Amino acid sequence: MINSTSSIHTIVRRAANGIRLGLLLVLSGLFLLGLGTDALAKAKKKSSVPRPEPDLKILALQAAPMPYRPQDGPFHFIATVQLPKEVDEQLMLEVSALVTSSSMTSLRFLSIRQPVNEHVQTDPSAAGETPRKHVHVDLVWDGLDHNKQQVPVGSYEYEVRVKLLSNGEKGQRTQMLSWPKRGKFVVQN
Repeated sequence: MINSTSSIHTIVRRAANGIRLGLLLVLSGLFLLGLGTDALAKAKKKSSVPRPEPDLKILALQAAPMPYRPQDGPFHFIATVQLPKEVDEQLMLEVSALVTSSSMTSLRFLSIRQPVNEHVQTDPSAAGETPRKHVHVDLVWDGLDHNKQQVPVGSYEYEVRVKLLSNGEKGQRTQMLSWPKRGKFVVQN
């Protein structure tokens, strides 16, 4: 009797495994025929509508001197940043630049934070419009990498971003982020 009960459990288990395998084969076949790909494509498809540009913008970016010679002094990233029409005076403005070599063996992250209302200039506006505010920020790079060593001669890339930060319970949080500005420059002797 014990053997017959054990045999029944084995038969039921094998039947259940066979049903699972059959369902898996049917679903795989449907997927290969293309019946399941539409749903998958719709789930992964990104919107074709472009995202609107944020109100926080880098209007102009000047990277100088070109080409860069470390013995002649520092390299400057001078950004003109347009602030949103309405901005909380409690926010901090962060401008950052990442400088990397093409091999990624040499890199340096620079940043400066200041109150959003520090050094603000206002553009004249058309009748009835809120005047646009902007700030000029100068990030200075000394030609040293993350190990405080002089970077070797070669081609380098940079990416500059601007953020508006608020002070929260757990530290500073990003409230708004600009689109990055990228470029290249050469370090020479």
